[in-house]
Amino acid sequence: MELIDVTRELFSSQPYPGDPVPRRDIVRRMDLGDACNLSGFYACCHSATHLDAPLHFIPDGDSVDQMDLSLFIGPCTVIAAEGILTGADIDRLAPPQGGRLLLKGGGEAYLTQSAAFALAQSGIVLVGTDAQSIGAPNDEEAPHKELLGAGIPILEGLNLSLAEPGGYRLIAFPLLMSGAEASPVRAVLIRD
Repeated sequence: MELIDVTRELFSSQPYPGDPVPRRDIVRRMDLGDACNLSGFYACCHSATHLDAPLHFIPDGDSVDQMDLSLFIGPCTVIAAEGILTGADIDRLAPPQGGRLLLKGGGEAYLTQSAAFALAQSGIVLVGTDAQSIGAPNDEEAPHKELLGAGIPILEGLNLSLAEPGGYRLIAFPLLMSGAEASPVRAVLIRD
């Protein structure tokens, strides 16, 4: 069994434009005579590798803690994709029914609203990307609303550099954060 960590490190990842920069504050240090090492941290819920829940764009949508955990573990397909994908592109790619789809595009693969609609209609249960957002910089809202409105969570900020296109098993559980619209995750692909 091969494990591939597809998570970006929280404190060194470039934040999305306008989002706060994550930081770690050292509270106690053993090398300074404290009994233990202790630190706290601050981060945007959308920092580094994270999961968007429906509440991110849907006013009455589920928050992270309300989502079915089975969405975040199971069969997954990584596909190579670059640029802005349309519904016709998704139809051509024929994503697997009921699975999870991750877009590997070197941080440059985005969905249009029609692509998000096609994915929602295909039975996909989770969509992810190695870009900071599933939507192109000039059209982020529409694909988010299409997917999240259909109850499909979105993984963003993945590090797919070591994952070749193909089939895997994904594990990407969000933190249990009551009422949050998003959460950092530790995402791992498994190949037998």
